[in-house]
Amino acid sequence: QLQASGGGLVQAGGSLRLSCAASGFTLDNHAIAWFRQTAGKEREGVACISTSDGKTYYDGSVKGRFIISRDKNTVHLQMNSLKYDDTAVYYCATDEGRCSLWYRTYGHWGQGTLVTVSS
Repeated sequence: QLQASGGGLVQAGGSLRLSCAASGFTLDNHAIAWFRQTAGKEREGVACISTSDGKTYYDGSVKGRFIISRDKNTVHLQMNSLKYDDTAVYYCATDEGRCSLWYRTYGHWGQGTLVTVSS
């Protein structure tokens, strides 16, 4: 089970940290990714971390602003310099194997957490 938390309301330029806690299994040798979705749009991958080698991957829209990291069985997404366009429901997902920012790769999802950035 994955439990996402940390969403909220923040002004543009501010920061938030999302967390995704795994229970019932270990995140070793998994890819864990964060996605976001707004109404009427497909779920978009923003960041992924591969726990087997620690490599991280980012969508170009967040590169340099977001940082994905792992602390034992929790994965964090530090979001800095937030923009209005970052407003979305954010989801974490995991599966065994390589990182991907394509949502169909993942079979295990947490519930969403809403991030609202005011302009």
